[in-house]
Amino acid sequence: MGMKRKVIRFLFLMAAFAVMIIYIQGNMYAAEAVNEGLNAAQSNDRAAMTFAAMGAVGLSCMTSAYALAKIGSAAMGAMSEKPEVGGRALVFLGMAEGIAIYGLIIAIMILNKI
Repeated sequence: MGMKRKVIRFLFLMAAFAVMIIYIQGNMYAAEAVNEGLNAAQSNDRAAMTFAAMGAVGLSCMTSAYALAKIGSAAMGAMSEKPEVGGRALVFLGMAEGIAIYGLIIAIMILNKI
């Protein structure tokens, strides 16, 4: 099986897993809304906030992984020619990893309604 097929299969499984989590989360919020006496609109707002937080983390992690792959491969090529540039390469890898951390911070802010 080709690498492209494996990646597509992995992304499909992750999307199916995300839909399952959203479905379970929505049912939990609906049950909680009934217990708290909330109306359906407030329950839907909570589900939308959960979906937005998941999107923020998911997209930021995917873009961070893409950036890390590109920077990491370029850094390895540069270090094979000049080993002393390894320290500088780590700085750029850390900056790319920051993208995922920013997505996590945004998700926490969304879930805390800030």
